[in-house]
Amino acid sequence: MLRTVLGGLGVAGLATVAGYNTMSPTSQLYGRTFIGLPRGARRMALTYDDGPNDPYTWRMMEVLERHGVKATFFLVGQFVQQKPEIARALVAAGHVIGSHTWDHPNLIFCSASGVRRQLEQAQKAILDATGVETRLFRPPFGGRRPASLRAVRAFGLLPIMWNVTCYDWKAESAKEIVGHAVRQIRGGDVILLHDGGYRRMGADRSRTVVASDEILTRYKQEGYEFVTISQMLSCQAE
Repeated sequence: MLRTVLGGLGVAGLATVAGYNTMSPTSQLYGRTFIGLPRGARRMALTYDDGPNDPYTWRMMEVLERHGVKATFFLVGQFVQQKPEIARALVAAGHVIGSHTWDHPNLIFCSASGVRRQLEQAQKAILDATGVETRLFRPPFGGRRPASLRAVRAFGLLPIMWNVTCYDWKAESAKEIVGHAVRQIRGGDVILLHDGGYRRMGADRSRTVVASDEILTRYKQEGYEFVTISQMLSCQAE
């Protein structure tokens, strides 16, 4: 059936399908990735990309501590090297950390060797700073191809995507970020937020800090539990 559908698309249609599936966070066409628990589950995971970022990762940690919640942070290697104390603080606070490459390229444009260099450099920076040899990985921009996913798995990493996009990197208010979350959350979700910005240290994530507090308040009141990706994976294995 899939071959019949693809055969009727033509070259332009195939290119569109291919492009969509390299960037769609929930697509499984190019290889299995983790996107959350079954819909309706009473657990959710907050995940933060592009840190560590001074001062906003600290502020995010303060919000999470007030709520008694652990989150998952996907760290950019070059920023870990710049601010190793923040990466160490995340681990000490009980948060889970993962790799987000060395300097945040779109992996669909990287060779297999280029992907491996990104992974090696990021892994070394994280290990040197924290003593943690992480096994979780999130591709920058969500971009991946079969070859890049093979390189990730060959390196011993598990690709983690998401199914709730909050668009906090371009939102003009915390209310807008929360609105995106509310429209998509159904339970069992992996929620994408950002504590940093991949272009530079110090990116303003004040709106995400406020939105995180509001999301936690709202959904904890509704009886949801916020867990780490590692805890979600353990639930899936049960």
